[in-house]
Amino acid sequence: MDHALSRRALLALSTVGLAGCSTPDDAIGDEDPADEDGPEEYDRRLGHDETAWAGYDPEWSAPTAAAEPELEVEVLAETLEIPWDLSFGGNGDLFLTERPGQVLRYADGEVTPLFEPAGSIDGGSVPPGSDEKSWFVDGGEGGTMGVEVHPNYPEVPLVYVCYTADDGEEPVVRLAAFDPDSETPGEPVETLLEAPAKVGTNAFIHNGGRLRFGPANYLWMTTGDAGSGELAADPDSLAGKTLRVDTSGEGADGNESGGDARVYSVGHRNPQGLSWLPDTTPVVNEHGPGPDELNAIETGSEYGWPEARQPDEYEGTDYGRPIASSRVEGTTWAPSGSSFYRGDGVPTLRNRLLVGCLAEQRVKSFTLTPPDGEPPALGETGHRQDADWLSEGYTVTSHDLLENDLGRVRHVEEGPDGALYAITSNRDGRANAPFPMEYDDVLVRITER
Repeated sequence: MDHALSRRALLALSTVGLAGCSTPDDAIGDEDPADEDGPEEYDRRLGHDETAWAGYDPEWSAPTAAAEPELEVEVLAETLEIPWDLSFGGNGDLFLTERPGQVLRYADGEVTPLFEPAGSIDGGSVPPGSDEKSWFVDGGEGGTMGVEVHPNYPEVPLVYVCYTADDGEEPVVRLAAFDPDSETPGEPVETLLEAPAKVGTNAFIHNGGRLRFGPANYLWMTTGDAGSGELAADPDSLAGKTLRVDTSGEGADGNESGGDARVYSVGHRNPQGLSWLPDTTPVVNEHGPGPDELNAIETGSEYGWPEARQPDEYEGTDYGRPIASSRVEGTTWAPSGSSFYRGDGVPTLRNRLLVGCLAEQRVKSFTLTPPDGEPPALGETGHRQDADWLSEGYTVTSHDLLENDLGRVRHVEEGPDGALYAITSNRDGRANAPFPMEYDDVLVRITER
């Protein structure tokens, strides 16, 4: 099978077994109380020392060369159905979600369906190779979204999933823990929290949904505004926020939103990317409406939605300003999953933030240069985020990767082998020609030639 790519990428059908790899071990302690009345026979407790994080480097520096490597891409799995997120376990197993409802496991070159979360909404997709355009396939923008493996997996066999559920009085975005190898894998071991999924007769839109364990072993989650900007601005609502909780769903120490103890930051429209710089600064990217934004966030800060999105709307306010905006480039990114890359499989991209883009059908590389650093060369595809209305915390430079090679890139993640892994979202009815292909959607492994 010949999948054509640009001069910057080579696509080849392959399988790569990841079993036996391991992820860096964060500090483990006993600060969070385990649920002694629960069914588990394991200790899910975690310590919260961010300096013990494997990626911790307060003296880090940003690269100065253009982020334009020659890339090689291997297809690991084909004909997936709108994959949304991926997460590696400590034994190298890779867990994926498909938005219509499945949680999958990729190991030893094989994809195995595991379970559908109980109560999750039924979603749909367009067929592989279809030219059908359907802006809202069944389930809209909701569905089975974020997935994150417990840092001590498989000793603690928990997989956390964020999904849109409609099995109660009101639809919700639910965060729950599952044991995929139990006798009832689709039934939650524990439900940690629920946020609004839609308002009134709205469709399922702006459900956010990214999950990650952060540097201090707290579990972070991004939530969309469910179609209501008023909820995003309300610190007592869980919609339109970044949340930070422990493994029991309780608010993390240090959250300072002034409202719900689980809220870390306020005023987001539909954030879907979440990562951390080596000094533990959290960086969130979120969808428009024009422009899209990249924000370095602080707890207790408000990021403007729905009042501020354009330059003049920030004037005279205390809203946190973005460090990068698609307005500067005159385009729409539609940014989704992100990863601050520290691996050696693509050395040119080390110490850069990589973001999967849907509308632009590419991966964006963002170099975040602190005030005392030298920004990278622009090369052939670079853009400098130098507008005077942006935050002064960083000089941000973007470069384009894999433009129209994979289609709509939903997420990019560093693997335990140092390579990059990405998933596409070409069967959601929004892809531009020539996508979706007959082999869409795909899981791929990316390395540098």
